[in-house]
Amino acid sequence: MTVRKIAVCFALLCVSAISTVAADAPGPAGNKRRNVIIFVADGLRSGSVNELDAPTIFGLRQKGVEFANSHAVFPTFTMPNGSAIATGHYLGDTGTFSNYIYSGYPILNSGNFGGVAGTVTPFIEDDQILADLDDHYEGNYVNEESLLAAARNAGYATAAVGKLGPVAMQDVSQLSPVNQRFPVPQTIIIDDRTGQASGAPLPATIVGALTAAGLPTTAVARDQPAGNNTTAGTLNANLGQQQYFADALTKAVLPTFMQLGQPFVVVYWSRDPDGTQHNGGDSLNSLTPGINGPTSRAAVKNADNNLAQILAYIDSDPKLASNTDIFVTSDHGFATISKHEVDGTGKAFTASYAAQFTYKDSKGRQEVNAGFLPPGFLAIDLAHALGMPLFDPDTQIKDSTGQRFYVPVDPTVPQQSTTIRQRPNSGNGVIGGSGRILDLTDAKVVVAANGGSDLIYVPDHNKERVQQIVAFLGKQDYVGAILVENSYGKIPGALPFSSINLIGASKMPKPAIAVSFKTFYLTPGDLQTAVQIADSTLQEGQGMHGSFGRDNTFNTMVAIGPDFKSSFVDRFPVGNADIAVTMAHILGLRLPSKGKLTGRVLNEALKNGADKILFQTKRIASEPSVAGKSTILLYQQVGRQLYFDEACYVDPRGTRENPCR
Repeated sequence: MTVRKIAVCFALLCVSAISTVAADAPGPAGNKRRNVIIFVADGLRSGSVNELDAPTIFGLRQKGVEFANSHAVFPTFTMPNGSAIATGHYLGDTGTFSNYIYSGYPILNSGNFGGVAGTVTPFIEDDQILADLDDHYEGNYVNEESLLAAARNAGYATAAVGKLGPVAMQDVSQLSPVNQRFPVPQTIIIDDRTGQASGAPLPATIVGALTAAGLPTTAVARDQPAGNNTTAGTLNANLGQQQYFADALTKAVLPTFMQLGQPFVVVYWSRDPDGTQHNGGDSLNSLTPGINGPTSRAAVKNADNNLAQILAYIDSDPKLASNTDIFVTSDHGFATISKHEVDGTGKAFTASYAAQFTYKDSKGRQEVNAGFLPPGFLAIDLAHALGMPLFDPDTQIKDSTGQRFYVPVDPTVPQQSTTIRQRPNSGNGVIGGSGRILDLTDAKVVVAANGGSDLIYVPDHNKERVQQIVAFLGKQDYVGAILVENSYGKIPGALPFSSINLIGASKMPKPAIAVSFKTFYLTPGDLQTAVQIADSTLQEGQGMHGSFGRDNTFNTMVAIGPDFKSSFVDRFPVGNADIAVTMAHILGLRLPSKGKLTGRVLNEALKNGADKILFQTKRIASEPSVAGKSTILLYQQVGRQLYFDEACYVDPRGTRENPCR
């Protein structure tokens, strides 16, 4: 593929071999066996950190290392970034391409956990789903060893506490089923499913510690209704559930580790502000205040309070405090959802085929506002363009012989409760084929709907069909960037997967196409006012992520502790894939790698590290489509390390320095 490159050096001093420092090199801690806590505030935007809403994180920025040029990996979803944080690898190696993926088989088809063959597009923020993927892909579907696994194997006590999905991802091979059930993981896993049959079991020592601390052994449930297109969502942060997780860590898990006298590596994953921003009720059907209202701000405060409680425990013991490194990050940024507007003028609205219909639920209630994009709009539009039948992989029916099928979808037919749907339930779609539930699907196209971006799989790898889909996408008013798996060759309008580290050692099924939806800003240049079109069951005015806007790739990263510099602003590009590599370096741990798409040691942030490194900013553009538009990617580079800022689908002849805003 022909590309144009523009490179500018921003720093004059180069750190020797900055991109090739081995993860198993002796770390600054020497023989001290540091403790490590990685705190993830899910969906925390860098611009949301201030002295009022997040005083703890704000204070750490002043005292420790503030990473002012930080990056999530794309697609900017929880599980992809969870895999990067866990392993230090980009998605081409981990195969965690999004939150909803094409698994390559009907999930649970082997009978794990008493299940029956289900969807081919599972939502992988689920312990049983992760375990089943492990079982089908050699015991560890991400195919790389995590920081927690390496620490556990080196004699550290390890735990992951908080949000369902990314918590278990931190040591995902521990979920691999034994006799079709969970084993007791060696890493302590406490998440939404703790204490339930569908969750990973706890060791007896931690059950006893929770009980002794007066805490239940079953996790507190989340209570945040999402609402619908006529009823506002939650007006409360996720207070009760996260207080339970913070208490479980500081009153049971960490005291147990201290009694054992073992050094520890712990990941705490706060669902807020992500969960509240998704379901927020401050802005129903309005782009303002969107996710900048009081409920979202309360969620930021909730996460910050959890961190303050953890730090208070560490600081209560001077020896513990002097030997513990803290790394704070967020998995991705966030934006307000648009289901109607396609730019910031308020005058341009989508012309999508799917938006032309009136959608009603089985009781006759209109569930999608007139002219708005329904959940599954991409699958509906694509099936229509290809002239193929559409099925909902998340809903099943049986025929008279007992054969199970995915429910047909047709937006032109009034909703029927069991035999047909107007739209896919979760947005995912199986296009073409018979709709039968088979171990190897006969579908021609599979759409995994995720929110700010979707994945499109072509199971039979038909190159002409991929070209047809890219041509279709290039004409849609909601498209923000198009990327195509390398084996399909150069396709006008699209950039290759290799340009964003999506081609690596993974054994998971690879998407043929990743499509990011359009991002725009209500106030030009202000990332906090970002709006993105989203293929989601959530409503206009609620929150979503997953797109390729800088508002989504710009996360929050801060570090403090005995091995990090004090009061240092790191303005060089860093990202979530660097965390595990850096912490392994500090601990002197080896992180074996099957793939080569790894992060780097953040030497410039470590004590006695150089203050400056060499990096470049670059821009590449695909060949223009027939419509004259290209996917343009803006990124930064340190040695061989790539950090992706944003991508957009625009006329490449523009002379703007940043055509994506």
